[in-house]
Parts: sequence; C-alpha cells; structure tokens
Amino acid sequence: MSRLTGVGVSSGRAAGPIVRVAEPLPEPAATPAPVDQVAEAARIRPAADAVAEGLFQRAARVGGDAKAVLETTAAMAMDPALISQAEQLVATRSLPAVRAVYEAANGFADALRAAGGYMAERARDVHDVRDRIIAEIDGVTPPGVPELSTPSVLVARDLAPADTADLDPKLVLALVTEEGGPTSHTAILARALGIPAVVAVRGVLTASGAGATVDGDAGDVELSDTEVAVRVAERPEHADWNGVGQTSDGVPVKVLANVGSATDSTTAVAAGAQGVGLFRTEFCYLGADVEPDVATQRSAYGEVLTPFAGKPVIVRTLDAGADKPLSFLDMSAEPNPALGVRGLRVAFDRPDLLDSQLEAIAGAAQDSGAEVSVMAPMVATADEAGWFAERARANGIDRVGVMIEVPAAALSAAEILHAVDFVSIGTNDLAQYVFAADRMVGALAGLNDPWQPALLRLIAMVGSTGRQVDKPVGVCGEAASDPHLAGVLAGLGVTSLSMNASAVQAVGAALAQHPHAAFRKAAEAALEAPSAAAARQTTKTTLV
Repeated sequence: MSRLTGVGVSSGRAAGPIVRVAEPLPEPAATPAPVDQVAEAARIRPAADAVAEGLFQRAARVGGDAKAVLETTAAMAMDPALISQAEQLVATRSLPAVRAVYEAANGFADALRAAGGYMAERARDVHDVRDRIIAEIDGVTPPGVPELSTPSVLVARDLAPADTADLDPKLVLALVTEEGGPTSHTAILARALGIPAVVAVRGVLTASGAGATVDGDAGDVELSDTEVAVRVAERPEHADWNGVGQTSDGVPVKVLANVGSATDSTTAVAAGAQGVGLFRTEFCYLGADVEPDVATQRSAYGEVLTPFAGKPVIVRTLDAGADKPLSFLDMSAEPNPALGVRGLRVAFDRPDLLDSQLEAIAGAAQDSGAEVSVMAPMVATADEAGWFAERARANGIDRVGVMIEVPAAALSAAEILHAVDFVSIGTNDLAQYVFAADRMVGALAGLNDPWQPALLRLIAMVGSTGRQVDKPVGVCGEAASDPHLAGVLAGLGVTSLSMNASAVQAVGAALAQHPHAAFRKAAEAALEAPSAAAARQTTKTTLV
C-alpha cells in the first residue's frame, strides 16, 4: 500500500481497480523523406476528416457541455489552417505526413500557450487533435480513455476535453492525473459529472498498483498491489434550482457564466445562467495581423451578447501583452512577461486601441439589448481604475468595473471601488501572483488551490470593502465553479459568481441549500484553517 497526494478538485471518495490511460504517441521522426510529396500531403486531410467525423458521431450521442466539447474538438481537427500548414510542411521540407501534422499542431499550441490564461489551457486540446490525426494516418489506436466494461479508477498523465466529455459516471469511479490543476478541464468536467478527482498527483504514473482509493476532498490517493473492492462515491442529488441565485433565506448571489464565443453564450443560456460575469474578448483579436476595426468588433461582440438580451453581461476589455502577444501590437520581448506590459497596461501606450474596443462594445450593447458593463484586466492601483473608468464612460458605457487579480489591487480595494461601480476577482491569476506559482505548472498546482486560506483572506478583504461601500464584488475565476466553495465565497461578501456553464446548475442549487449566516460561519472557519485541505474539510463539517 502506498499513499500519494495531489489536489482534490471534485468531491467524493471512491475505490476500485485501476485502468491506465495510454500515454501520448511518441514524437514522429522527420525521416525518411516521402518519395511522392503530393501523395504524402494528400494523406493528411482524409485523416483529419475521419477524426472529425468520429468526434461528431460521439457528440451526437450526448448533450449539453459534452456535446459542445466534442463538436469544438472536431472543428479543431478540420481547421483549414492546421491542415494547410501541415500540407505545406510536406511540400516545402519533405516531411512525412505524421511529422508535418506534429509540427504544425505544435505551432498552433505554442501560440495558444503564449496567449496565456484561458487560451493557454486550450493547447492541450490541440495536442489531443494532433495525436488523433497522427494515429489515423498511421492506422494505430489513438491515445485516450479505453473502453470500460467494469467500474474503474482512471489514471492518466492528463486528460483532454474530448477524453472526459462523454465519460460514463457509472463506469468511471474516479479520476487521477499526474498533471493538471484546479482550473483544468478535467477538474471542471469531473465536478459537473459528480466524479471524484485528484490532479497533480506526482509519481502516480510510475507507482505500481492494481487498485486505488481516491479521496477527492483531501486530495489523497491510496494505491494497493492487491484487488480493491469497488466503492462508488455518494453523489448527492442537487435540489432543483429555480434559476434565481440566492441563499435559502433569500440573500441574492447572482449565478453567471464565463463566455468567449457565441457558442459559449448559447450553452450558458441553456444552462440557466442569469447573465455573464466574464466575456473574454480576445477571440476577436487572435490570429489578426491588423487591429480589427470597430465595425468588425461590434458585429463579433453582438453575436455573443444577443443570447443575453435583457440580462447583465460584463465584458472584459482586451487582455493581451508581452505574455499574450498579438502580432499587430508589435511589442518587444520582456524578461518576465507575466509581470510586464499586459492587460490595461497596454492601453496606457495605445489608448486608441482601448477607445476603439469600447466604442465597439457600446455599439454591440445597443444592437443586442444586453445590459452591458465593462471591466479592465490587470489593474493595480486606484489611479489606473479611475483612468479606465473615465475613458469607458466617455465612450458611452455607464457601468464600469475592474478585475482584482493583482494583490496590490486587493489591498487597495477601498480606493478602487471609489473610482468604479464594481470589482470582479479573478481567482486564477490572483492565486498565481499571491503564491508566485504559475498556474500552468502542474508541480505547483497545490499552491493554486482556490481553497488556500491566504487567497480566501484576500477575497474576504475585498468582500468586506464591497459591503462597506455597498458595491458589488464578483468572482469570475474557476473558484466560482466549485459548489462547495461557492457558499464560502458568498459568506466572504461575494455578490456574484461566474463560471463555466457546466457548473451553473450545481452552484445555484448549492447556494439555495443554506442561509447566508451559515455560509458566513463556514467562511470564518475556512479563513482560520492552516491549509487548503483543512479549509475544505472544515467547511464540509460546518455546513451540515
């Protein structure tokens, strides 16, 4: 018996035999050069189409978020830019088709990683598509979750969205991954499916074991060399949610969605989201060689806003910079881009870029009928918040806020809230800056656990300030998608929670289970906890 620890990201305790997910395919060789380059290049598109067709067939058998994930992955496989780039590599460098696909996909993934944040997390999707196309070309079984015939604990290096989208909770007892983090797609979907999950379990791939016991609350994984009896996690039935975000005694806590495309908006509306707490606008700029004009932006934003006509939508202005480069910005390299000119800081040198976007957002708001607010990313001081608010209002947007994702902003919340109408806490970035821990590095996932008491204490400071000045404080990081943490955040003074659409129903139902006073008591206990695991456990004990 051996015990490993990681980050618990989906509650519950389960046990059973281990099924290991196959490792990614090895890197294909760049030789030998094809005899017929035209014929070799012609192998790529049919393989990509076959992969896409298989994913579309899987999507047809499911619904909701799972369907959207599989369809999005299928669309990636059919991406003309990816296919064209691979074909060109065969023609110009005489690469075998599999190597050409490998290099072309890696180039796309590198660009997404450079974009940072949410876009960086999509690089895993591109690698998944890459390996599926290569397997199709070579005629081998693609890596991924094998077909399960009995209830099992899945152990993997990481899981792509397409791996987890249509998992059967009756057969998957728990998920354990060596990589990943609290904001990974594995974590989000595991919570949505009610499957216990522990990520960032270092050494689990090399450890021996025939069975495992997984504690998704404590983050513990016990491996056994002998057979382990199947134990299914208790999956509490969430009460029917009436679509109104509030505690059981009627204290309002809006349940909103994070979106970055028109498809996301449609999915969020279907999930029952009361509005949008974070509309990421970067999609309008990615891949553009020149700045999109106002009309182009207005049209693109309008498509995302229209499904939420009559409902609140908070639009985040462009979050780009040295760590998230855009070709038309022509920014010089920086020694530490995550701490460099990014977010609102770009607009200080390019106010015209911000003004154009604000004009487009205001126009899209008129076109769509949505109740639009704007907020700026990477704000550190009250002066910066005031500068942004003045420009936003001058461009016809009345309700203005900023993100709290820099510790200095949390410490200056009173002054910042004097300059703006609301703030929204980006827990993903705030955590990595508080702990000096890159959230994309699996080895540091424990520090980025949203249950970390130090992070909760900063949120409590901002929430208290919001109450004092009677202005809203939201959370739009993945911390908001954890039903158990949602009530704690409400107890800390948070007035709205914005999350992936798959978590909306569970969070709404969780908030309705207890009065606000109970959540305040749970929050106080979490603040006094010595560790993230202790904070999580004491909350479960308090909210009985």
